[in-house]
Amino acid sequence: MSIKKSQEQVDNWIKEHGVRYFNELTNMAQLTEEVGEVARIIARRYGEQSEKESDKNKDLGEELADVLFVTLCLANQTGVDLQDAFDKKLDLKTKRDHDRHHNNEKLK
Repeated sequence: MSIKKSQEQVDNWIKEHGVRYFNELTNMAQLTEEVGEVARIIARRYGEQSEKESDKNKDLGEELADVLFVTLCLANQTGVDLQDAFDKKLDLKTKRDHDRHHNNEKLK
């Protein structure tokens, strides 16, 4: 599914199941919270911290989906075409970073 289609799907969900979008500041706070949940799982499951028993059943995919959902909400309510922005960013990174990463001794 394209990012554009995902933005439409989230907008339709808000219209059908939500009352309205939370304001931008509330969504920014929610995004920060969701990124924190992703960080907690990564730090404990893949990093050096030990994972609490209560965290072992947390689903990384679900938390990443939460981040994506709130990101799509923010894009919708601020008029950002994320498909266009992502395509431009990928093109920029491709041009800027191709040789840089291939020539990085740390990555060999």
